[in-house]
Amino acid sequence: MYQISDEVRRLTNNEKQQYSEQGYVKNLPVFSNDGVSELQELFEELSSRLPPDVDINKTNMWHKASKKFYDLCRTPQILDYVEDILGPNFVQWGGQFFYKEPHSGSVVPWHQDAQYWPLEPANAVTVWLAVYDCDEENGAMKVVSGSHKKGVNGFKHHKNDASHLVLDQEVSEDQIDKDKIVYMELKAGEISLHNDALLHGSDANNSNRKRCGITMRFSPTNVKGDLNEWPFFETQLARGEDTLKLNPIAQIPRGEATPIKRFCFSKDFENEW
Repeated sequence: MYQISDEVRRLTNNEKQQYSEQGYVKNLPVFSNDGVSELQELFEELSSRLPPDVDINKTNMWHKASKKFYDLCRTPQILDYVEDILGPNFVQWGGQFFYKEPHSGSVVPWHQDAQYWPLEPANAVTVWLAVYDCDEENGAMKVVSGSHKKGVNGFKHHKNDASHLVLDQEVSEDQIDKDKIVYMELKAGEISLHNDALLHGSDANNSNRKRCGITMRFSPTNVKGDLNEWPFFETQLARGEDTLKLNPIAQIPRGEATPIKRFCFSKDFENEW
């Protein structure tokens, strides 16, 4: 679907060890320059479908709605990297965009994803695919290396409803080891992988450039979602087989629909396909 980089590969043993010890790996090549152009066209096309009053950052479940987005998430070279972390049998349960316009003041506060996700056991890998180059100036994601080792309850989150914050829960600055902050600078077409317990966030985009990432959330088939808290939780098999069948299964999109809110069932999009 998209042209793949000549530099694509599998994770090295050092990268697997880094993921285990530091909670992330970055600068993994996936798409060529031509593939990046196609990726940017996809972002422009899908984002243009949204009503003017809907913020793309407040939408989710694109993998349930859009066949084009779903197909992107099935890029074999992306799944190869994920398999090197999770093993041969895993599902996808999330897919969204994180977009910051030039000089956007929006900030993602320090947080752990697992704090928001009622998954048992807590085991999820996020793929962060750079649609455009991202660096410290334009609001690249930043992480606290090794912070995942404290576990899901290792940091205290508190409520903050400030309008410029993308999330309403944050970890206070006094809990952050500033010597271990790493900016996840990526070239367009590269991905990073990070653990669901890793502390991360992002600053405002202070540049004249767009900053956009596509996230894909994957977990092994032994992870179960709490439907009492997340009734919309559904999985799609990404690779291997799911003999456990612990979760509802989302339909594979047969056409193009557009999520306009954060949480949706796959059946919500049937009439648009």
